[in-house]
Amino acid sequence: MIKVHEIHKEYRMGENTVIALHGISLDIKSGEFASVTGASGSGKTTLMNILGCLDSPSRGSYFLDGEDVSRMSRRRLARVRNLKIGFIFQSFNLIPSLTARENVLLPLLYRKGGDCEKLTARMRERLADEALETVGLSERAFHRPSELSGGQQQRVAIARAIAAKPPLILADEPCGSLDSRTSRDIMRILCALAESGRTVILITHDENAALKANRIIRISDGMVKT
Repeated sequence: MIKVHEIHKEYRMGENTVIALHGISLDIKSGEFASVTGASGSGKTTLMNILGCLDSPSRGSYFLDGEDVSRMSRRRLARVRNLKIGFIFQSFNLIPSLTARENVLLPLLYRKGGDCEKLTARMRERLADEALETVGLSERAFHRPSELSGGQQQRVAIARAIAAKPPLILADEPCGSLDSRTSRDIMRILCALAESGRTVILITHDENAALKANRIIRISDGMVKT
């Protein structure tokens, strides 16, 4: 699924060069649940941005499903993100005026290419309903975000990420703003997604959350700790 070889990422800040990633290499198999953990500033967010095709490495290669995405144009990267990756963030990023169902449905309306381009309106609605059922929120489908708890809003965000059935789920601190009980519920959903065959990568500084994954990748000073 994912093969990263000698990834470097450097940023220019005035006259200085900041090295965010220093020669990272790793493989993540299809269907694997992996957590990436490290202190603030360790490089884990930069790595997530590259794995999520939100950024490109300065040097090195990144193969996703056999495609070398490290050399793709921004337009092609956007297409890969659109078709293959579902994102879950700490901030839910729901549209306040839309219901939970409409928030989940919205990305399906704009998704171009692949099987989603062949979907009828009813088929898109069915995908949204199935995603809400997966996260246990069918009964709240017609509630707006202001009528939902923080944990319920995060479930809607997860449903939105998985509705189009992307093979890769990237979760960046999905429990960062939730209480411990709700966080456990969210982690159970992520574990279930991995068990269903999705590749799940969890970015977190929470050791307890990281331990829920089948594999822990520790980042320090822009490098993978062995």
